[in-house]
Amino acid sequence: MSEENTATKEAAPAKAEAGSERPQRRASSRGKFVRRRKFCKFCADKSLKIDHKDPALLSQFVSERYKIIPSRVTNTCAKHQRQLTTAIKRARILALLAFTPLHHK
Repeated sequence: MSEENTATKEAAPAKAEAGSERPQRRASSRGKFVRRRKFCKFCADKSLKIDHKDPALLSQFVSERYKIIPSRVTNTCAKHQRQLTTAIKRARILALLAFTPLHHK
């Protein structure tokens, strides 16, 4: 009996040395995080037009401090982000959007 125990003790380190790499984790669907694909709202829906006379649409891209939200947050492409910024600036000049939270209608 003692001979069997010593044989298994000697065999265990040999297995560990042969597979000195880290043991692989089993793939489980519980721990996986799948990132959603980002897409431009205006490229996906061609009927949406960026217009400086539409403050409801433009207010979605302005923060509560009335700063223009960057494209990495809103997921707009570079082309439409440029159009958004010019439309927001034009709407501010025409007093359709406020410059600051202190400017209320």
